[in-house]
Amino acid sequence: MATARMCVLFVVLSTTLSEDFKLKYKAANKPVRLFTEEELKRHDGTEEGQPLYMAVKGVVFDVTKGKEFYGKDAPYNALVGKDSTRAVAKMSLDPADLTSDVTGLTEEQLESLESVFEGTYKTKYPIVGYTASRILTADGSPDKDFKPEDQPHFQIKDEF
Repeated sequence: MATARMCVLFVVLSTTLSEDFKLKYKAANKPVRLFTEEELKRHDGTEEGQPLYMAVKGVVFDVTKGKEFYGKDAPYNALVGKDSTRAVAKMSLDPADLTSDVTGLTEEQLESLESVFEGTYKTKYPIVGYTASRILTADGSPDKDFKPEDQPHFQIKDEF
C-alpha cells in the first residue's frame, strides 16, 4: 500500500515539475501572498532597501530589478506601490489613471494591456502575490470566480 502511494506521489510530482519547466514565466522566490493597498504602497520606492512592487490586473510583480525605471525618482516610479492597470493600458502616468479600474477603456487599450501584461510583466518579473481586489469582492467576501489553480505561479500549497 505504501509503495503504491509513493508511486502515485512520484507521478504527481514528476508531472508537476515537468509542467513547471514548460512555463515561460519567472518563478517567484517566495510563496505568493495577498496584498492590501496599504501593504502594496510600502513598496513604492520611498523606503530604502524595500523591494519595488507593482500590480497589473491584480497580479503583484517584483519590479526591483528594473529599479532604473521604477525606483525613486525614476521615470515610471508613479506606477509602483499600487495597482496601475489603467495606466498600463493607456500608457499613461496621469495620476487619475493610476488605478485598477478599467471602466471605459477602448478595445485597443484593453488589447495593449493584455499584450504588455503577458509579454512584459509576466515574462520579466517574478509574481509575488495578488491584490485583495483580485481575490475579494467589493464587500470583502471571497470572489467565487477566483480559482487559485488558474493563476500564474499559484499552487495550492502556496500561502497568502
